[in-house]
Amino acid sequence: MTVWICRTCAVEHPDADRPPQVCAICADERQWVPAAGQQWTTLDELRTPDRKMAVEEVEPDLFGITVDPEVGIGQRTLLVRTPAGNLLWDPTGYLDEDTGRRLGDLGPVVAIAASHPHMFGVQVEWSRALGDVPVLVNEADARWLARPDAVVRYWSGTFEVVPGLRLHQIGGHFPGSAVAHWPAGAGGAGALLAGDTIAPNPDRATVSFMRSYPNRIPLSGGVVERLARSVEPLAFDRLYGNFAGVVPTGAKAAVRYSAARHVAWVTGEHDDET
Repeated sequence: MTVWICRTCAVEHPDADRPPQVCAICADERQWVPAAGQQWTTLDELRTPDRKMAVEEVEPDLFGITVDPEVGIGQRTLLVRTPAGNLLWDPTGYLDEDTGRRLGDLGPVVAIAASHPHMFGVQVEWSRALGDVPVLVNEADARWLARPDAVVRYWSGTFEVVPGLRLHQIGGHFPGSAVAHWPAGAGGAGALLAGDTIAPNPDRATVSFMRSYPNRIPLSGGVVERLARSVEPLAFDRLYGNFAGVVPTGAKAAVRYSAARHVAWVTGEHDDET
């Protein structure tokens, strides 16, 4: 049997003799199918001599994992290291035979989780490489799980991965969209691993809230207000996205400001004449 990987989003699909007709994640309005139609690949096909994975320290006890040339959406995976075990966040859609061992040198990975279904990547393959560790999937997004497996564990609301590291379901981009709160991050000021549930902008001082990033569909003002309220009780000064974007300091204030700005534009309080 072959594990099929969507070329566009790099999310793994069930073992089968032939690929599915369509990737439901890409056929949804939040993503896209290429003009040439649905295309598939496999890990064996992707494992070429020129494709490399890099593991680099982002800050103490936080590591970024990238693939070059990139695969699918091209997210950067983050590994949070804690004394009680590590979390692999937003797994890439590719894994080589050496990276699991390299991550093992950083301590045991106790869970794998994604901010939302676009970031599922090859999460079951990651689990296999790391010793069949649990893959945490939010119950609200269970319908988007293209490759069910015994390693999958469902959660909702809040979930403590290990002491000092919690997942929070805040919705928005998807009903189960989540952030990971790491109070020890940013030198003890707290960090939020937000994927693109709350996406850091290139200015490194503001964030965005979207239903679809590639198709430019904004979230409503009401939903954005709710997202901002959802993270308000959390202590964090830094916010990390899933493409190496970051709000390095003042991130909590940046979320408040950006939410108010978004609401003002989508409700018409601001327009191009004001």
